[in-house]
Amino acid sequence: MQDVLKNFRLQGGVVSCEPYGCGHINRTYLVVMDSGKRYILQGLSTVAFKDIPGLMENVGAVTRHLAKKVSEERGCLHLVPTVDGADYYHDGAQGYWRVYDFVEDSLCLQAPETPEDFYQSAVAFGTFQRQLADFPAETLHETIVNFHNTPDRYAKFKAVLAGDRLGRAKSARYEIEEFLKREADGATLMNMLHEGKLPLRVTHNDTKLNNVMLDARTRKPLCVIDLDTVMPGLLAFDFGDSIRFGAATAAEDERDLSKVSLDLELYRIFAQGFISACPQLTEAEYVSLAWGARTMTLECGLRFLTDYLDGDHYFAIHREGHNLDRCRTQLKMVQDMEGKWEQMLAIIEEIHKA
Repeated sequence: MQDVLKNFRLQGGVVSCEPYGCGHINRTYLVVMDSGKRYILQGLSTVAFKDIPGLMENVGAVTRHLAKKVSEERGCLHLVPTVDGADYYHDGAQGYWRVYDFVEDSLCLQAPETPEDFYQSAVAFGTFQRQLADFPAETLHETIVNFHNTPDRYAKFKAVLAGDRLGRAKSARYEIEEFLKREADGATLMNMLHEGKLPLRVTHNDTKLNNVMLDARTRKPLCVIDLDTVMPGLLAFDFGDSIRFGAATAAEDERDLSKVSLDLELYRIFAQGFISACPQLTEAEYVSLAWGARTMTLECGLRFLTDYLDGDHYFAIHREGHNLDRCRTQLKMVQDMEGKWEQMLAIIEEIHKA
């Protein structure tokens, strides 16, 4: 990696550069210098992201904005400039590369070890929203176009279903019918946006716990990482995706659907942390939070089903029918949310009015 690293303004000489972390998209390395300084080097995926310059323009603008809002160095990610002062290095043979300062004395969890960990992730993502509330979201590039445009996801699903080129629709008739019945529900958030009821905000769009750096000693949130999918969107997207994944009682690909439901206590815990950290929400946004959980779960299940019908090209599978299993867990979650809908709304209202 010496040929790449020499293009960045690093402190000292390189001692080592080793693969690091559990990411599946970008190539990530930990770089150790003889000065004691450490960095994160990443080779960016041009398969997942078609517009790397636009993506890096987003990351640069957002991290510099966040840097003005935090009181300590570890409070946000810091890009290391190239020798030419750019935010990333591009070479025809080597591809696209960027370097961040390493977040020292930090902890990154793949899953919550306690409900408090889930709460702290909510505080982290709520704080991220608060700090970017005055950022002009419309100036950001869409790094993945129509990523959470659920009506567009339905259009793609119906196109794949109409072709049914692998003849798989017969094995998913129940699921297909159930998702089609909920198409109007899936459009709720986008309708609220188009009607001017919800403001466009900067959204992270991958709000899992492992994208939060916690202080290794206090386990309080330091900063949010993995900003590649930061783009214009709705606050409910980020809230909803956290609930979809973090408040589920079973794994995303659990085959025993009797184990799959929404844990209302974890839903409450996350809502408390998120709302406490970003109290500037509009009244419509409070209502949209529960819709975010329901819509993001519906959309994710629809994406799994679409990929199953289309031949499993997008999501990696590890067994026959894996994406259909994933689709079924998300559908069961949606059905459970529908049964608990009044409770979900009441929890948000209670926290909002407290």
